[in-house]
Amino acid sequence: MKIAQVAPLWEQVPPPAYGGIELVVSLLTEELVRRGHEVTLFASGDSVSQAKLESVHSRAIRLDPEVKDPGIYEALHLNHVCQQADTFDVVHFHVGHTALPYVKSIKAPVVHTLHAPFTPDSRKLFRYAKEQSYISISEAQIDRDLGLNYVATVHNAIDVSRHQFYAQADEPPYLAFLGRFSPDKGPHHAIAIAKATGIPLKMAGKVDPIDRAFFEREVQPHIDGSQIQFLGEANHAQKNELLGRAIAMLFPITWQEPFGLVMIESMAAGTPVIAMRMGSTPEVIVHGKTGYLCDSVEDCIAAVGRLKDLNRQDCRNHVATQFSVAKMVDGYESVYRSQVASRIAPTNGHVKASVKQDSLIQF
Repeated sequence: MKIAQVAPLWEQVPPPAYGGIELVVSLLTEELVRRGHEVTLFASGDSVSQAKLESVHSRAIRLDPEVKDPGIYEALHLNHVCQQADTFDVVHFHVGHTALPYVKSIKAPVVHTLHAPFTPDSRKLFRYAKEQSYISISEAQIDRDLGLNYVATVHNAIDVSRHQFYAQADEPPYLAFLGRFSPDKGPHHAIAIAKATGIPLKMAGKVDPIDRAFFEREVQPHIDGSQIQFLGEANHAQKNELLGRAIAMLFPITWQEPFGLVMIESMAAGTPVIAMRMGSTPEVIVHGKTGYLCDSVEDCIAAVGRLKDLNRQDCRNHVATQFSVAKMVDGYESVYRSQVASRIAPTNGHVKASVKQDSLIQF
């Protein structure tokens, strides 16, 4: 098939450090190319892919100090996609609500993966475009009240082979936190858990400008370089080592997490996850086997004392079987097939002109 993958311009594909959407887009794109599909990746110009790369800007806009109005570049990006959209068998957007007004003019089959939660403002736009085809990344993410045309749930994935397995945690032990330093991700709760258990906490991730005040108020005063350590942003190898050597990864979120790639990154390294029972966490963690699902900070503190009951190989095996790239791409290919098939349904004995008759043969 001829497939367009449309990534946000905010980070490059794949991301050098933090960037869950861009990592998923990269894994999906590369596997589709490996399977013989003709793929075009619409992304920042510094992205790296075996697919054909199309871009309206030379680098990720988060890292470009000359970009003052990101919305301008996003508009150019989506317009560029729409100008070519009808040359594809399927156009797959990963940019959330921003693409919805543009898609009305596209004749080719279009699908949207919803990587982010809904906001009060975005809900208005989704209602306007509820007939479009949507893919959720977890069952928990689905909002039935919006009446959207959900066509599938496809869990995110990682390339397990790129994550070193650590059969043993470090001694003396430490806990890990990896993610954005925002109230949603609960780094302040991770600090409270570490202090209550007396176990050191190593924290890594990015601080977005919108979260700077929170970081300076709730996190920075506790950083002492010993009990609470802040490592800054981490690349793939650094993340893998940080997680793999920990006795547990803390995921004390305060929001309805749509998926949470860091959970499967941690388990792939052999490290169980202690998480709040919110959003997607019950779909990702096997309670009592690959981690613990908790209802309060106090529950998380108690769970640290039960880590000896978990097997690190079970954590790795769970990710390999349930969250592999092959399984994710199988799910997306199934969606593409159904979307293409719906466009070539016979009309008076003829195939609709918007899709080639031989589209299905190209899988």
